[in-house]
Amino acid sequence: MSERAPNQARVIPLRPPAARPGPSRPASGRPAQGRAPAAAPREPLWRDLVGDVLRRERRAQERTLKDVADAARISMPYLSEIERGRKEASSEVLAAAAQALGFGLGDLLSLAQDELARTARSGAVRGRGPSVPRHDGLCLAA
Repeated sequence: MSERAPNQARVIPLRPPAARPGPSRPASGRPAQGRAPAAAPREPLWRDLVGDVLRRERRAQERTLKDVADAARISMPYLSEIERGRKEASSEVLAAAAQALGFGLGDLLSLAQDELARTARSGAVRGRGPSVPRHDGLCLAA
């Protein structure tokens, strides 16, 4: 028989639980010598992907930041920060920048999604180890 009660649901976490950090100092009270553990590779941020697409398209058209910023009616420093992934732009600003480059917001987001999928396929994002099960769906129950 099952150990679960009949009214209990099985919960599968969407993210693996974070590893508990070990003691930061040895018993002597002094910090441990040696290298710090390497940080796990992070998934790219959406703002980085969108900024990369905007910059790539602008350069492909051989246009300057000033030209595109003027056409989009946004400041040149702000467009630069968007392209570098420093700012999380609103959908209105992204639509204006995309339109200034000759395509729509949907096209911009589609190109960014393609870049995210390519990054994931290339193995650049290795957030899951081989022992962590992968769940490709989302199931919510009330």
